[in-house]
Amino acid sequence: MTAFDRLKILCDEQGISVNTLEERLDIGRNSLYSWKKNIPKGTNLLKVADFFDVSTDYLLGRTDKKRYYDLTEKDECDIEKQLEDMINNVSDSGFAAFDGNTLDELDEENREIMIDSLKNALRMHKRLAKKKFTPKKYR
Repeated sequence: MTAFDRLKILCDEQGISVNTLEERLDIGRNSLYSWKKNIPKGTNLLKVADFFDVSTDYLLGRTDKKRYYDLTEKDECDIEKQLEDMINNVSDSGFAAFDGNTLDELDEENREIMIDSLKNALRMHKRLAKKKFTPKKYR
């Protein structure tokens, strides 16, 4: 997949054309179309990466991870482990998690809602921590 292919996908996700992107970024007409055959360089690459909030490595095809703060498989495994620990601690303590019921006493639907809410909170926390604490040289 070329840099232009990735650029086109990002434009489609935003609902804009490549020409519109060139106008918004004040890039010369048809400059981005040269990415079909040439490896992008310089300020245009940075402008596009900043506009879409993606890494230049993603645009160049060096990684499939769009943003440095996207969660990896290891992060997902860590979240699952944290979630399991939280559920076990709540169940063992008898803590009233919902309407005076413990997690084990909830019906299946409410239990799933609680678990999904905890998982989403952990994911959000992990992404925010990556944004805040990742050194600039690794972004």
